[in-house]
Amino acid sequence: MSRSKLYAIALAACCAGWLYVGIQFPFNQSGKQHDVTLCLIKQVTNVPCPSCGTTRSVMAMIEGDFVSSFHWNPLGWLVGSMMFIIPLWITFDLICKKGSFMHTYQTTESWFKSKWVAGPAIALVLANWAWNICKGL
Repeated sequence: MSRSKLYAIALAACCAGWLYVGIQFPFNQSGKQHDVTLCLIKQVTNVPCPSCGTTRSVMAMIEGDFVSSFHWNPLGWLVGSMMFIIPLWITFDLICKKGSFMHTYQTTESWFKSKWVAGPAIALVLANWAWNICKGL
């Protein structure tokens, strides 16, 4: 994948994430809860997917409620951090004419191809899924 394509995809994903959080934020204020979900798995099976609760987790992070953020979905910490760091990192790369984000992406991608990294990563996602099911998201 070319650097410009990677940067465009990463920025588009972050923008989409911020837009979705921005749209959902009013529904989350004052303790209001709503049952609207875009999760196809939960809509069809009534079982939460591994990423269910991530949006609420990111919103709790924004509000500074890190305990609730972790409870909603521990993956929200990773997603929220990436949504903040990636645009800044890519902006730095473009201004300074660097390729550090591309290099880190390629290194991380090759690292996750190892069964010694991919196996535990898959196990963590499955454990997170079990966590979501047990707490009945």
